Amino acid sequence: MKEIVINGTTRVPGGKKAARQMRREGMVPCVLYGEKRGKDGLPEATPFAVSEKEINKVVFTPHIYLVRINLDGQEHKTVVKEMQFHPVKDNVLHMDFYEVTEEKPIVIGVPIQTVGHAPGVRAGGRLTTMLRKLNVRAKYTDIPEKLTIDVSHLELGKSIKVSELSFENMELVTPKEVVVITIKMTRAARSAADAAAAQG
Repeated sequence: MKEIVINGTTRVPGGKKAARQMRREGMVPCVLYGEKRGKDGLPEATPFAVSEKEINKVVFTPHIYLVRINLDGQEHKTVVKEMQFHPVKDNVLHMDFYEVTEEKPIVIGVPIQTVGHAPGVRAGGRLTTMLRKLNVRAKYTDIPEKLTIDVSHLELGKSIKVSELSFENMELVTPKEVVVITIKMTRAARSAADAAAAQG
């Protein structure tokens, strides 16, 4: 997993007005959910702020990152837990980060990448990737930048489901019945098949 460093500043929790003012100043309100737990058993939450320029390094990228947050002189190893975007402008309104350790497994979406040449494509089909990411549970040190899926056996009209996949040191938590990749018959391929059948 790639790593990136961002610098933040702790802030006093405030309402919507305080958050709007922060955004006008080019800052994004964030919350870090730490490893320590409070009396209610929930992770302790630390509100902080990061410049929009810094936060965009994490957001507008196809990669997943271990995010090292420098917060008032202390570093926290984290992953992105949740993002909220403006419905029109598409800029980041708020982000949550979850602190991680080398021992404790996390759940995160990992991008997939296909390798190989599918026979179904050579037969006129179109390879369609139904998901951009698969959710896995693993220690962050075992999580790769991408999950590679071999499609060299995939025939026309066939699919690969989550239940057919496995990766070392990782548990797939995306539902097993979900289709990940499929070879769909194109209109041209269907016409060719119908023509061949008619001649036969």
